[in-house]
Amino acid sequence: MAKDDLRGRRILTVVTNYGVEQDELLVPVEHLRENGAEVDVAAVSGEPVQTLVGDKDPGKKVNPTLTLEDADPAGYDLLLIPGGTLNADNLRMKDKAVETVRAFTSSGRPVAAICHGPWTLVEAEVVRGKTLTSYPSLHTDISNAGGSWVDRSVVSDDTGGWTLVTSRTPKDLDDFLREVEKALVTSP
Repeated sequence: MAKDDLRGRRILTVVTNYGVEQDELLVPVEHLRENGAEVDVAAVSGEPVQTLVGDKDPGKKVNPTLTLEDADPAGYDLLLIPGGTLNADNLRMKDKAVETVRAFTSSGRPVAAICHGPWTLVEAEVVRGKTLTSYPSLHTDISNAGGSWVDRSVVSDDTGGWTLVTSRTPKDLDDFLREVEKALVTSP
């Protein structure tokens, strides 16, 4: 994708302040910004976000651009949910994160989630009838929530009136970003 192809597009990324997988946050945010998109990182608090590498080693700290409570989902074209086991497990317990997912899906706007990120989608009860992928340990949770889990580097599913892009791990970021870009370009 050429620089500035995503100009005018706004992405909301939702995270907790501890435990997000470093590359699942930083690589998409930097890539999308380099291609002209405006990307906000909404964290539970305004404190720096401590990323982790491999769910255990401290990674880079990231300053959020706003808090989850201050984020207005209506102003964004796509919702991005990075993984990291601790991040995703805590994020799905935040009412505002679950409400944000529902705001995007009910309005037909795309959602992209990687690794453990789909846990928030399960909590929001929006995976029924969707085909998606994730870190393998979420297979049962996704199936129990009515989704169809597959083991692929990326899955883009537009059934139900909204596009869901999912990937398994940081190794799948190239495929994930390609599909996220497609979803952004084709979304209203």
